[in-house]
Amino acid sequence: MKLTLKDNVVKEFEGPLTAYDIAKSLGPGLAKSACACKINGELKDLRTEINSDCEFSILTFDDSDGKKAFWHTASHILAQAVKNLYPETKLAIGPAISSGFYYDFDPEKPFGNDDLIKIEDEMRRIVKQDLVISRYTMSAEEAKNALSGEPYKLELCEEHLSSELSFYKQGDFFDLCAGPHLMSTGVVKAIKLISCTGAYWRGSEKNKMLNRIYGTAFPKASMLQEHLNMLEEAKKRDHNKLGRELELFTTSEMIGQGLPILLPKGAKIIQILQRFVEDEEEKRGYHITKTPLLAKSDLYKVSGHWQHYYDGMFVLGDKQKDEDGEEVLALRPMTCPFQFQAYLNRARSYRDLPLRYNETSTLFRNEASGEMHGLIRVRQFTISEGHLACMPEQVENEFRGCFELANFMLESVGLSDDVFYRFSKWDEKDPEKYMGKKEDWEKTQNLMRKVLDNLGVEYTEADGEAAFYGPKLDIQIKNAFGKEDTLITIQIDFQLAEAFGMTYTDKDNQKKYPYVIHRTSLGCYERTLALLIEKYAGAFPLWLAPLQVKVMPISDRHNDFSYKILSKLKLSGIRAEIDIRNEKIGFKIREAQMQKVPYMLVIGDNEQESGKVSVRSRQSGDEGEMFIDSFCEKLFNEIATKINHIEKSNKS
Repeated sequence: MKLTLKDNVVKEFEGPLTAYDIAKSLGPGLAKSACACKINGELKDLRTEINSDCEFSILTFDDSDGKKAFWHTASHILAQAVKNLYPETKLAIGPAISSGFYYDFDPEKPFGNDDLIKIEDEMRRIVKQDLVISRYTMSAEEAKNALSGEPYKLELCEEHLSSELSFYKQGDFFDLCAGPHLMSTGVVKAIKLISCTGAYWRGSEKNKMLNRIYGTAFPKASMLQEHLNMLEEAKKRDHNKLGRELELFTTSEMIGQGLPILLPKGAKIIQILQRFVEDEEEKRGYHITKTPLLAKSDLYKVSGHWQHYYDGMFVLGDKQKDEDGEEVLALRPMTCPFQFQAYLNRARSYRDLPLRYNETSTLFRNEASGEMHGLIRVRQFTISEGHLACMPEQVENEFRGCFELANFMLESVGLSDDVFYRFSKWDEKDPEKYMGKKEDWEKTQNLMRKVLDNLGVEYTEADGEAAFYGPKLDIQIKNAFGKEDTLITIQIDFQLAEAFGMTYTDKDNQKKYPYVIHRTSLGCYERTLALLIEKYAGAFPLWLAPLQVKVMPISDRHNDFSYKILSKLKLSGIRAEIDIRNEKIGFKIREAQMQKVPYMLVIGDNEQESGKVSVRSRQSGDEGEMFIDSFCEKLFNEIATKINHIEKSNKS
């Protein structure tokens, strides 16, 4: 059989052989580091037998799918350790995640820190045993017998009664699992359990609260130490901690989970961003709208949200009332159906297209309690939303404009080097999740792929990540802890215009349906603020800093002059405050530095007599004395240099 390896190298083998045997024949070092493989692009176990020509590649810990197999194995080692120490504990699920793994347990009593230490030691013992890991299958009925006493596993079996189920075994421990896994436990050289939290079974508050143990693992102790050092740095930058310390936002149990309160400083940053985005969008031909925060169920039925997104919406009423003919309202999870009504306000012709609507939209999504985190994932948020109606021949150019706008915004706020791109497609194996026909999805996805390739975008493809009404480009980013989230989306919609009866009269006098591009230019403002807090560790660039200058009189006799300075700063459009507390100047300076204020103006006898101010900067310390007009000009130049550089880069 002929195997096409990386770089299109073709090698012949006498089959059948397992993927692991092939890895050994290619080199003992490769076999030792192998975690999984890909056969014709599909992720497979190293135990998979190959007996025909195929494209073949070995995945190591350096590959993202290799890491997942490694961490998935570590989660089974965790489960085995827990069952060894606490045999009455019930097992739930234990997947690999972006920076490690977790496993959900239902113990007789909640795990504490002492338990984590014992469990980690037991995991190391299992690794030292270097247990061989084997895979086997059972029918659903056989699996149910084997898993008696494990209610969560039995529930999973019930969902696959017509399927053959796969198991993995190491020593006397076995677990229901699709895999893939490593060949033995001894490969997992370095393990660390990070934390234990509560998590509802299957993410639903209606189900029992379980104990979720998070951990990570690496092939080398040095790699683990590097990761732990990164986590320590991440803790310092964690927006959920730092944002509260800097008084950017807070939360209240009386208001509810996932509903943060933006304090004046945080609200000021978002105001700056919103104004910047809206002004830039206006330059690019967008027309701003202001639409309602809620609507009748009728609107969401046409858009498909009622059928495909009901569980993610806040509905003021219930489905039964709706079915009984009572008016039921729901808060909007997206703005698209509202802006479509603006399009439908009058008849449209090809001369009106492209038509670009934008809106600073407040949206509501019923996120599961276990998913919410600080400002990253919340139940109410504000987004830089927009929808573009265009003719087929305009799609590529309009998509390009959306892409360039998004990248301009990322460059502006300093996040452009931190993002990566994902082409999110539908899952043809699960068509019930989506609107539309297979051939229409394939046509639109091929169109988007062509547009992305023409743009020269480097992207990965992800099945099952599309919106229910169209494929999209997701601009992804990771937070300080390495968790991946979507920041910006650009989506081609080929069906909602028809659903809403949105037409235009073409040059041939025929009624036609436009394509609609759904996009954000900076995404969710709350999430962007969280990422900026972590990016800059709270020390925002001057143009974004909620407070740009702190005026500090040394004593009370300098207050009058200091207030005159403050007034000049504010009249010049500089965000400034005065600190007239009866504290030593060193204390005031240290506190301003802790609050990440870009500039401090110290005013004493010398400054008052000379009419100057003594300037200190967050970055370089003492910068000497200046007249206030010169200082203001310095700040204006600093801001202008940044903006001019961004605009120049964008044009080039």
